[in-house]
Amino acid sequence: MSNRSGETFHDPVITPAEVSGLPEKFFDRFVFNLHPADATTPSVLFGLGLHPVRDTVDGFAIVSTDREQRNARYSTRLSATSWDTCGPFSYEVLDPNRTWRLSLRDNPTGMKFDLLWEARTPPWWGDVEVTNASGTTTSFAHLFQSGWASGTLSIDGQTRRVERWYSQRDRSRGVRTMAGGQGLHVWYQANFPDRSVGFLLVEGRDGSRLLLEGAVMHTDGGLDPIVDVRHDLVFDDQLDLRAGLVRVTTASGEVLDIDTDASAGGGLMSGGGYGGHHGTDLGVNHVEGEVWPLDGSITQRTLDSSLTDRLASFRWGGVPGSGIFEFALSRSSSYSYRPSI
Repeated sequence: MSNRSGETFHDPVITPAEVSGLPEKFFDRFVFNLHPADATTPSVLFGLGLHPVRDTVDGFAIVSTDREQRNARYSTRLSATSWDTCGPFSYEVLDPNRTWRLSLRDNPTGMKFDLLWEARTPPWWGDVEVTNASGTTTSFAHLFQSGWASGTLSIDGQTRRVERWYSQRDRSRGVRTMAGGQGLHVWYQANFPDRSVGFLLVEGRDGSRLLLEGAVMHTDGGLDPIVDVRHDLVFDDQLDLRAGLVRVTTASGEVLDIDTDASAGGGLMSGGGYGGHHGTDLGVNHVEGEVWPLDGSITQRTLDSSLTDRLASFRWGGVPGSGIFEFALSRSSSYSYRPSI
């Protein structure tokens, strides 16, 4: 993948007029998170995916506190809704690549919000092309970007002002069928006052690198592509990340050693349908959810997906930061994590 210098990512979500001729597995998806810059709770994650050829749209909302994770999943048929809503969630792209409006109404999490998302850094984006072990091809456009979220957040009727919380977003569009042979997956978004360090890293079960994309995105508008990532991470026996060191090398030659504290808990993405359920037709206006205690009884080994978006604390050269450390380890007996530092 390479960032397309001088071009702009097509940020608006697909419309009915653009559906003709698309492959059956085509999707158009976005995911946002938000969190205070100086705390690891609450951690808010939400997203929406349109599957136009399948006539489905589905979304999720997750909020993690220090005690529990609350999940809501909602889906409907595109033919039964406007394309900018799904169940309790609605969105509007006010200024592509710069400003979005995001709203969540009553749902099983007990969380509601009305937010304005504004870009803090330029986006990193490009095209991902991967031939999978099965012979299938993954081909999708992928963007990530750091921003600010402002507005209101209500949990169980208690409303608080959200004032420039850190918020990362991820946009992807195309056909994604990456499966089999993966050992370690990392989507990393570490925010510091003057920059966001963002990358996607996928390694095979033998430790080989299958994919690396990303950049250090500076708040002054600069982009410094990431050319190498090494890691020494600490996982427990349930495949949960606890801590670790990530070493990032950029095209300009800068080397950033970033320490991680990922002990906060929560962010289990199975609660958002990431066990292979996206794009499934569940009828019109389907809503479901549950609450998971963060007491060790539900783990990456017990769920249908080990993917986790952990709100983590970072430290780089004495500078504190925070953001999302998304990780997943293969549960195959043929794999065990190996550090690369």
